[in-house]
Amino acid sequence: MAETTGRPRVLVPTGYGLNCEAETIYAVERAGGCPVAMHISDWVHRGPSVLDDVAMVVFIGGFSFGDHIASGRALAHLLRARMGDALARFVDEGGIVLGICNGFQTLVKMGLLPALGRTAGGPLATQQVTLTANERLGYRDAWVRLRVDPASPCVFTRDLGDLVFSCPARHGEGRLVFGEHATYEALSAAGQIPVRYVDADGHPTEHWPDNPNGSRGGAAGLCDATGRIFGLMPHPEAFAYPENHPHWDVGAGEEPIAARLLGAGLTHARSS
Repeated sequence: MAETTGRPRVLVPTGYGLNCEAETIYAVERAGGCPVAMHISDWVHRGPSVLDDVAMVVFIGGFSFGDHIASGRALAHLLRARMGDALARFVDEGGIVLGICNGFQTLVKMGLLPALGRTAGGPLATQQVTLTANERLGYRDAWVRLRVDPASPCVFTRDLGDLVFSCPARHGEGRLVFGEHATYEALSAAGQIPVRYVDADGHPTEHWPDNPNGSRGGAAGLCDATGRIFGLMPHPEAFAYPENHPHWDVGAGEEPIAARLLGAGLTHARSS
């Protein structure tokens, strides 16, 4: 990498209502990356060259543009129009992209996820799925359990095995809607649903509160066919310390997931 420390550079776009940059930057540092926070307006002004020496882009959580129209919609339109071709090239050349909560909503509405049928060298895919209001209406802020699909190509999870882990979740528009049955089936068969909400027995669930939004099959996130683009509704960056876990003080805590997920992504990041 061009970074003198030797650590891969990770772009963390900020501003316009996004508000999770501090914990995301910290999680990137703990994972061994070199975070570069940049306001979206500065990124758009500077143009595609910003991505030249970047290994990963993390689209963070929050309420971009106040979630007007729909969560992530306005930001997705801005970035697709101004950075769509650059982001397509970035991924085709080995770049890694992570979207968390509002970032996931943005990736979906931009066409970066799930990108079924897209081929390298082409433009971004059209929007194929969406994230909309929770089945039980209202904003849900609670911890959830997620189970990893060990067969998924997702670079962030592929080495975690059949792991069940806890993670904070906080959203009001997190229900994945696949439109057509065939879309859900295709994504499931291809392993492009890397994580699912599970109940106390570790089984994928559509039932509240274990599934806070009602997504089909417990789908909590998506990746593209390459596995280099990953988005999820829960917030792994908010679980960076054992003490973050609600039961850490009674010996029931877990290993923090933030550095594990981000570290796995960085392991597969491109060099430049």
